[in-house]
Amino acid sequence: MGSRLRSWLFVPGHRQKMIEKALGLEVDVIIFDLEDGVPVDSKVIAREQVATALGRSCEASCFVRTHCAGHCDLTKDLEAVLVDGLDGVVLPKMECASDVDWVSRKLAGDTSIVGMIESATGLVQASEIASSPGLVGLMFGAEDFAQDLGILATRAPGEMVYARSSIVVAAASAGKFAVDKVFLDVQEQEGLVEETRMARELGFVGKALIHPAQIGTVHSTFEPSADEIDYARKVVAAFEEADGQGPVAVDGKMVDPPVLGHSKRVLGIDPD
Repeated sequence: MGSRLRSWLFVPGHRQKMIEKALGLEVDVIIFDLEDGVPVDSKVIAREQVATALGRSCEASCFVRTHCAGHCDLTKDLEAVLVDGLDGVVLPKMECASDVDWVSRKLAGDTSIVGMIESATGLVQASEIASSPGLVGLMFGAEDFAQDLGILATRAPGEMVYARSSIVVAAASAGKFAVDKVFLDVQEQEGLVEETRMARELGFVGKALIHPAQIGTVHSTFEPSADEIDYARKVVAAFEEADGQGPVAVDGKMVDPPVLGHSKRVLGIDPD
């Protein structure tokens, strides 16, 4: 799995043209979908096409969304896609840590698992799920989550902020990353920017996508601005100059070690 995790593009496994296009995109992670995005009568061909795609050269990390733990098709999915080129599995509808353990035993040791939180039960159990040794991150599945709560998703940027924040906290508590929900309105770039900006502020490292047109917007929004980079450089320089001797001020305001850690991350410096 690559180090850049800003964009996670879902690609239906039964749509060969979409697979071909995805393999040539400047996206961080491709998620070949075998679950909700594939009709029941297309599951077999989807597995075959995804297995073939995984064997091809690609700059992006390649994950596969399988069926959920306990589903009769999960074993078929895993048997089909456990080939060279598979970086990880996105496991949907996770509600307990044992789901991760079962799948982890089926995978090769270097194959990552990202768990999707898509229900109230999954959210309550998110910390336990995140602590599973075989799991590298959590992803928020907002549409199924809204259905489970009996509410209608409205696309408002601040929507479901409690659930989103809880997933970030659960992941961080276990030293894992978190990926934000999809933004379904492909034509609404301003809304995508606003929601992605909030995702970054909440602590998500990336965002799930449904269309290639969203990639550039998400990438640019997750990158630090020129002002953020400038301020981070000032903070690092101020701490280096102080050399541990007393408090540090930047632009007339006192800053403490946590700000230094954040500034180093902005600049791509190991905060430790």
